[in-house]
Amino acid sequence: MTDSVPKEITLPSGYKIPTIGLGVYQNARCAQAVTAALKHGYTHVDSARAYGNEQQVGVGIKAAGVDRSTLFITSKVYMTDFDDTESAVVDSIKKLKYGLEGKREPLGSSDYYDLYLLHSPHGGPAKRLRAWRGLLEAKKKGLIKTAGVSNFGVRHLEELREAGLEQPAVNQLELHPLDQQREIVEYCKKNNIVLQAYSPLIRFNFSQDKNGVIQSVADKLQKTVPQVLIRWSLQHDFVPLPKSEHEERIKANMEVYGWEIPAEEMARLDALDIGDAGAVCWVPVHEP
Repeated sequence: MTDSVPKEITLPSGYKIPTIGLGVYQNARCAQAVTAALKHGYTHVDSARAYGNEQQVGVGIKAAGVDRSTLFITSKVYMTDFDDTESAVVDSIKKLKYGLEGKREPLGSSDYYDLYLLHSPHGGPAKRLRAWRGLLEAKKKGLIKTAGVSNFGVRHLEELREAGLEQPAVNQLELHPLDQQREIVEYCKKNNIVLQAYSPLIRFNFSQDKNGVIQSVADKLQKTVPQVLIRWSLQHDFVPLPKSEHEERIKANMEVYGWEIPAEEMARLDALDIGDAGAVCWVPVHEP
């Protein structure tokens, strides 16, 4: 069958992003997971300075023997570096490069991140605007190809617009059937901001799905629960970032193209939304 979900989409920046990425948050075997993912068809890896594993992403790429230029690598800067985001980007590149090549200096023309995000809206309006301007400056200098944000709510995005600044190409949020963040999702879709979904597997905490709907849909479709959750994200035009340390699960999590969740089953999953109560992480979109 022809799949309604493409394997990559074009960002507002003009660059293409694969529609599934490997998340490496709290991944004790980050390098091995990256190597396994690249072996099984992934080309997109999502890291962050706060994760402490940007270098390990580079080590995993090197071990896989994959050309860096064929990959889409993301990192994020946390609020502790918001006063000088450009310097944080440079440091992130050096960490990735050290993992890839065993070198930190100097930076060359091929040293960059495909996507770099402000990790959260913490810090208040002045700090957020300073951080975003720094990220846009890093983009002008070719240190990053695309700039975006994570965990930003409507008012945070409106703040950037009202300041006359370029809007983010991406907003990365916790998104899954139990926490669908509909207000910010609607805003982003209306404003052509691509939505990335972190914790798309709900960290395997299904206690809020009291009637076992997710497992029921998986059983009916003869798919794994992670496959159903990833496919749910894809059919909502999100870019899910499933995490795993296990090669067999990493491989299975990519086997989500070429089939669909029928409309009636999508409706059952959509009905599970309980807003913030369904979140398994934090809810920083409400930050002042």
